[in-house]
Amino acid sequence: MLQPRKLKYRKAFKGRSLGRKIITKGHLLSFGEMGLKALETKMVDAREIEAAINELKRGLGKKGRYWLRIFPHKPKTKKPPEVRMGGGKGDVDTYVALVKPGTIMFEVAGFSKDNLKSLLKRVQHKLSVKTKIVSE
Repeated sequence: MLQPRKLKYRKAFKGRSLGRKIITKGHLLSFGEMGLKALETKMVDAREIEAAINELKRGLGKKGRYWLRIFPHKPKTKKPPEVRMGGGKGDVDTYVALVKPGTIMFEVAGFSKDNLKSLLKRVQHKLSVKTKIVSE
């Protein structure tokens, strides 16, 4: 499971709503021929990213290559079921990556455009965020 090696603080603030701002960094392809671009603001769970990586590895094999452009840095806490309110913040449940519209999440290269497009369509189903396939 993806998670940061070391954190200054074990638990993080929830943060403000991410809003609808379109980003200006990380919105262009840098490494691969095709990629997945987020269309909405969302917190993407580490499990979703892991499932997408496994699908990419399965589809690309040893010939292709992929680049992960997001990482789950933010801890997300959760209280156990049927626990009354109060008693402090819950334990860290998982880690999430904050994704804004325009963020390139994954990049791939090493196969024909048709094969890469069908692979990225399979990866789209693993993610909770709406995405579109972009190419150079």
